[in-house]
Amino acid sequence: MFESLSKKLLKTFDAIRGKDKLSEGDVKDALREIKVALLEADVSLSVVKDLLKRIEEKAVGQKIIEDVSPANQVVKIVNDELVSMLGEKNDGFVFDKKPYVILMAGLNGSGKTTTTAKLGKFITEKYGKKVLMLSTDVYRPQAREQLSIWGERIGVDTLPIIQNETPFDIIKRAKKVFDDYDVVLVDTAGRVSIDDEMMDEISKIKKEILPSEILLCVDALVGQDGINIARAFNDVLSLTGIVMTRVDGDARGGSALSMKASIGVPVKFLGSGEKIDDLELFFPDRIASRILGMGDIVSLVEKAQEKIDEAEASRLAERMMAGQFTFEDMLAQFKQVKKMGSIAGIMKFLPGIGGLAEKLQSMGMNDGMMKRQEAIILSMTSKERRNPDIILMGRKKRIAKGAGVSVSDVEKLIRQYQKTKSMMDQMNSMGGIKGLMAMAKQMQDSGEFANMPDLSQFKL
Repeated sequence: MFESLSKKLLKTFDAIRGKDKLSEGDVKDALREIKVALLEADVSLSVVKDLLKRIEEKAVGQKIIEDVSPANQVVKIVNDELVSMLGEKNDGFVFDKKPYVILMAGLNGSGKTTTTAKLGKFITEKYGKKVLMLSTDVYRPQAREQLSIWGERIGVDTLPIIQNETPFDIIKRAKKVFDDYDVVLVDTAGRVSIDDEMMDEISKIKKEILPSEILLCVDALVGQDGINIARAFNDVLSLTGIVMTRVDGDARGGSALSMKASIGVPVKFLGSGEKIDDLELFFPDRIASRILGMGDIVSLVEKAQEKIDEAEASRLAERMMAGQFTFEDMLAQFKQVKKMGSIAGIMKFLPGIGGLAEKLQSMGMNDGMMKRQEAIILSMTSKERRNPDIILMGRKKRIAKGAGVSVSDVEKLIRQYQKTKSMMDQMNSMGGIKGLMAMAKQMQDSGEFANMPDLSQFKL
């Protein structure tokens, strides 16, 4: 999501980045390109006009014209205005009452039931809450059974299914056990399109359960129609947030960018794919940073903390620093990285990658590369993994044949291993990771790496 917009904006900023000073004409040219990029990304015209007006008011001025690095200030202004447009802050859930009831709404096909399950797992794991999930969808075949199956898979309670109940029979029965739970997620029926009957039913359900949150699932692929859908639901339900689903299939992202500015309801979550973990909080400041190619180190660190086995990571780090790094350790590293998602997904979080991501992937730095490297290591004997120096040509040919790759692929991996080990040896001679971090911190303080994250947050 946002890939095409990010690419166009970065190209615009690159055009002005080399200039020592910017004239008002330069700024206006840049704003025109930003306008085209936003419109092509399917951002609402009215939202684009308001955004550009605010950017122009701040960008066209003496301070910008005379600044030594004016392009960076333009980027900062665009970043701040994007954050403002997207909603500024997302606190997630406050859980200020028990039970904290969340009503899920949306049209058929918006991913509502799957998102309900994703939220159930997210709330259980992130906040440690006892969650109940239930569905009032008695119209779509197997809708309630689908949620029940998800509940079994993720270990979250679901309301037992009784056939031939009405939505209000289900709600009445569920309310008897509400107090046994911290959070209750209520999945409601959707329709192919918005109709009075649908809105009347969900409105009555809202009155029965008095939800703390009302979240609308909107398929990112519907584009600007998503805003009309959200507006219709908001008029009846007074939504508290939007969950944009299937964002992995939408490279533009205009509806997500327009939602808060158009109807006053913030996007709270992004859902991608069918996997149960494919859900993330929507942080406006972090999203704006990603769009402008500045990465999102905070989210990457959080993702790593959630997915990576800390004890295993520490063990690997100790072995590397002790000069004991082997192919078995490299294989363990691959497994840890895979837990965080695809290589392309991880690269989007890194500052400065921007347009390089596609080039790196085209050069072979992708998930396919990691699979080939895993296959090569798995084709080695235990002795070869622990003692890479014994892998001569005869062994290389056998390993290549077993992995279904060329001998040159095996040799590339061996060179990569040797470089990694050599780098670890050099780090060890400088005092290990602590020494390297101290040196990097010194360079950051001197201004050499002005955009590096604050290294003081890392405890060694």
